[in-house]
Amino acid sequence: MPTAARLVAALCLGLLAFIVSRQVVPLMPEGTDFGYFFHINIILGLLTGWIFMGRRVGHGLVPAINNGLTGAAVMVLWALFIQGAWEMFDRAMRNRYGGPFDALLAILTLSLEYFFVIAVPTVLLPLIIGGCLAGLLAESIHKRWS
Repeated sequence: MPTAARLVAALCLGLLAFIVSRQVVPLMPEGTDFGYFFHINIILGLLTGWIFMGRRVGHGLVPAINNGLTGAAVMVLWALFIQGAWEMFDRAMRNRYGGPFDALLAILTLSLEYFFVIAVPTVLLPLIIGGCLAGLLAESIHKRWS
């Protein structure tokens, strides 16, 4: 059911995804083709905020912070998986894998490589702070408009 808290959670995580994506770009090797990187991450932020965070509001201050942190973590995990899968498909089209299991294993490997690239304070701090703020703002909107 659409609520103001779901909308606010979606918008907050979409904005957080955009900010964190901008922080990730300088960490990647030069010449990296980002293509739909920003679009995919923003859509993931919107969906995670709406589906995951939006239905878990209304339980108080500490659960709101936990909701925001969990929502940010879920968004990052989905983003890592989708970006790893996207890169795997790109490599698979150039016949780099010996079979389907090699390609599926590559998704995990690429996702872990991307995680180690982004596991720096310039990315993790905005994720933590933004996740907390998103959870608190969604909780505040829920209390005000419900």
